[in-house]
Amino acid sequence: MKPYRFGFLGFGNVGRALARLFVVKSNELRTNHGIDWTITGVATRRTGWRSRDAGFDVADLLSVSTEDFETQSNVTEWLNAAKPDVVFETTSLNPENGQPAIDYMKAALEAGAHVITANKAPIVYSYKELNTLAISKGKRLLFESTVLDSAPVFSLFRETLPVAKLRGFSGIFNSTTNVILETMEAGRSFDEGVKTAQELGVAETDPTHDVEGWDAIMKICALANVIVGSPLLPGDVRREGIRGLSPATLQMARAEGRPYKLVARARVKDDGSIEASVRPEQVTSSDPFGSVRGTSLAIHFELDMIPGLTVISHRPNLQSTAYGLLADCVNALRSER
Repeated sequence: MKPYRFGFLGFGNVGRALARLFVVKSNELRTNHGIDWTITGVATRRTGWRSRDAGFDVADLLSVSTEDFETQSNVTEWLNAAKPDVVFETTSLNPENGQPAIDYMKAALEAGAHVITANKAPIVYSYKELNTLAISKGKRLLFESTVLDSAPVFSLFRETLPVAKLRGFSGIFNSTTNVILETMEAGRSFDEGVKTAQELGVAETDPTHDVEGWDAIMKICALANVIVGSPLLPGDVRREGIRGLSPATLQMARAEGRPYKLVARARVKDDGSIEASVRPEQVTSSDPFGSVRGTSLAIHFELDMIPGLTVISHRPNLQSTAYGLLADCVNALRSER
């Protein structure tokens, strides 16, 4: 069995979790799916473009070993040296324009690799172009981990909801804001909520994108572009973050049984365009999001065939995100057979 060659564009927390997961699932992948694998390329801002034709030892990669490898100066040289069958793109999010990830993904597709990403921005700014390129090359562009970690969202529509018409959707898309709001409900400050989210590993050092609603907006736009097929950019979405909520307001709302959540909403209008917003809303126990707490995430779909369909990802973590990438890889390679 010839091993598939993998390239990792980005090898931070998600990339490292994915490498560990491939090791854990190696026997199952080989036995049940006919997938043997080796990592022949790893590229990061800190270490540069690295390749090893015989494949890297994962333990060495995870320990930042000085194992022998070749170096390249750009993505094209790296792809030519690593010759990956699949490229996993997990570089940092650029919410302004999706670069340089978009150019990296184009290069990988042109080189004949499937592209699997957890990066929302390329799907927001360049989905149609990237997907058209993938199809022209007989490859797959997959991105299940971009919205609800590994919970099925895009694959749900791609595989199990043919000809169902989406009328609208709503979601709790950001773990950081959940944790901050619940910390403040307990009488603690906004800054203490941020610290708690950081200690849980769900918030960045600068949580601005989360608390101001930009992370949720990017996810709305990705869903609109892919599932609805209607172009939607971040500037088109009405936005209100959570900074204006005080602990007293949040405590009162919780005591009334109508706590605040940062809710993303989108409605498909008759002309196919989308009206969307992200803002704090009070929810009740009967609401689809009434039980969504802590780091959990959720999305609720309204369809012509199904009045309401809710998917909840309970307490997702790095392994959850990594699993979404692994599952996409299995599906991409399955399409070759």
